[in-house]
Amino acid sequence: KVRRRLGTGVGGEVGTETRSLLEQLRGEALKFHKPGENYKTEGYVVTPNTMALLKHHLTITGGQVRTRFPPEPNGILHIGHAKAINFNFGYAKANGGVCFLRYDDTNPEKEEEKYFTAIREMVEWLGYQPYAVTHASDYFDQLYTWALELIRRRVCWGGVAVPCHSRGSPSRSCSLRYFWLGDMRKGKFGEGEATLRMKLVMEDGKMDPVAYRVKFTPHHRTGDKWCIYPTYDYTHCLCDSIEHITHSLCTKEFQARRSSYFWLCNALDVYCPVQWEYGRLNLLYTVVSKRKIIRLVETGAVRDWDDPRLFTLTALRRRGFPPEAINNFCARVGVTVAQATMEPHLLEACVREVLNEQAPRAMAVLEPLKVTITNFPALKALEVLVPNFPADESRGFHKVPFQPTVYIEETDFREEVDKGYKRLAPGQPVGLRHAGYVIAVQNIIKVGGSGHWAPPGKAAIVTLGRALRAFLHKNPEDPSEVPGGFLSDLNPDSLRVVRSALVDSSVLSARPFDKFQFERLGYFSVDPDSEEGKMVFNRTVTLKEDPGKA
Repeated sequence: KVRRRLGTGVGGEVGTETRSLLEQLRGEALKFHKPGENYKTEGYVVTPNTMALLKHHLTITGGQVRTRFPPEPNGILHIGHAKAINFNFGYAKANGGVCFLRYDDTNPEKEEEKYFTAIREMVEWLGYQPYAVTHASDYFDQLYTWALELIRRRVCWGGVAVPCHSRGSPSRSCSLRYFWLGDMRKGKFGEGEATLRMKLVMEDGKMDPVAYRVKFTPHHRTGDKWCIYPTYDYTHCLCDSIEHITHSLCTKEFQARRSSYFWLCNALDVYCPVQWEYGRLNLLYTVVSKRKIIRLVETGAVRDWDDPRLFTLTALRRRGFPPEAINNFCARVGVTVAQATMEPHLLEACVREVLNEQAPRAMAVLEPLKVTITNFPALKALEVLVPNFPADESRGFHKVPFQPTVYIEETDFREEVDKGYKRLAPGQPVGLRHAGYVIAVQNIIKVGGSGHWAPPGKAAIVTLGRALRAFLHKNPEDPSEVPGGFLSDLNPDSLRVVRSALVDSSVLSARPFDKFQFERLGYFSVDPDSEEGKMVFNRTVTLKEDPGKA
């Protein structure tokens, strides 16, 4: 649950005592229809068969809430999808229902197996298990049969569905024989030459949306069986109907498709779910467009979809963001109809809140300065017990070797002392944190402040990435803010690699994605590229919010 007040900077106050996401999605809070009561929804089209179809629907579902998360497998999910995942899976969970993970795999040109795998991994990483994993392609035969039925019926609710030869402008008077005889399916038309269109006008004024188009591209699941593929406008509502979805939750830009959604189900006399829209979630200082991320990868601006500077979910995982923090952030944004554009520091605050409780403390130095203790108090190295969580020592300790040679941050020593400087300097000793000893430039005494140190050894081979924001402006896609386009707005200092850093030996056995708070430096996560003898850490967030935020 979210307790603390956070200002959004752009969207106003998020508020205090925000309820958990499940609390927000439970019961009557959203004023959604109950399963089987679709007809009570404003704008729902009731036909002579509606009540019989709803009765049959309840027989199949038992009155269970059913939602679905329907991503396109042509890229990696981003922070905006996290809200969609939480909304769809969360609403089902909050109301005792189930949620399908359904891949909208109707565009084989851009779909790759790695995207299918990553999408499911990210859903499960956020803590959700799909009731079933399905694909739009599972229903290609049924969808094609229904397309033929639309042609046979000729007159449907709101009009007819007709095939159209579209070299020039679409014409509603095209011969019905093209699609009926399967000429499109048999490959007798080239790509772009023929389409099947639904004869209706949508909310945004768009006329005759395309139902089928020709694509001579093998499908990853159906191979060469098809050279025609259905569109989202045709596929989505019918797949929802087949799976007996009760609440089709989608972002606000799909509101213009609501008319085609209802029209198509009713034209075929099949069960018609209800589409509900909510506001999408955007972040400043980033791009989430799949096309633009591909450009970033192709130009070498970022390493891949999981580059820690991006806000894809795989990138956030690599950077060390806990899934609980992302879910908490979605709860703070809330289930709103309005689009929310948030500052990244709000998400980072959620990360600190979780990592403060989860990440054990360790010591590290970024710019090591060698210090030799001339009167070391033992003949061999001592073992120092360091609490994993200093505020709660019941959560255990780890051992750190204390040797005659230690390393402190270069900035923790000055040859000349300024007023207010509390670290090591001639005539100004400091204590070594956790060690119980004090060092001075010439000898050891028992007064002074606290110095930060790390033991030498294997930990000397370590890389710490200090990832900053990839873009300089809040809205890198806005031509009025960045006339040269988003590629011209890249931050040249967005990734700094520190190769001389040292960490204490307690973290050398850490596994990929293990998280630590390096005292005074921030929260860090073990990068998957780490290997024996070469640890790589990504900085997740600083200990406190950066003053400039940008």
